[in-house]
Amino acid sequence: MNKENMAGQSYLSEEEIEILVRQFESCELPLADFNHREHLTVALWYLSKLKEREAIDRMREGLVRFINHYGETGYHETITLFWLKVVRGFLDQAGETRPLAQLASELIETRGNSRLIFDYFSKELISSARAKEGWVEPDLKPLG
Repeated sequence: MNKENMAGQSYLSEEEIEILVRQFESCELPLADFNHREHLTVALWYLSKLKEREAIDRMREGLVRFINHYGETGYHETITLFWLKVVRGFLDQAGETRPLAQLASELIETRGNSRLIFDYFSKELISSARAKEGWVEPDLKPLG
């Protein structure tokens, strides 16, 4: 993968995204290289290639495997589902006819701020055990 792109530049090809997804799934991607940008990109790939239920399951399973591989803790169901919903909404607006690399770059540009979640969830709610274990509806403003 082009080092420039790992630093946050635009994606150049779908192949570059597929490499990222494979490295994530096989836990070959270093933990330090799986940031918000990569998380969104993997979610975009899943949602563009799989049925929504399968994409959700694959993201969840992949994150749990990845976190466990590195001896970390912290899988969070509401955060995962929130970002999948954001990416799904982006795809619904943008359409899926453009090249995936272009869509990924636009997604990162428009939804790349990881603090966007706090427009929808209070810190108290998103930090709760209930939100970590299962989906909870936003308490600040509805998704959609």
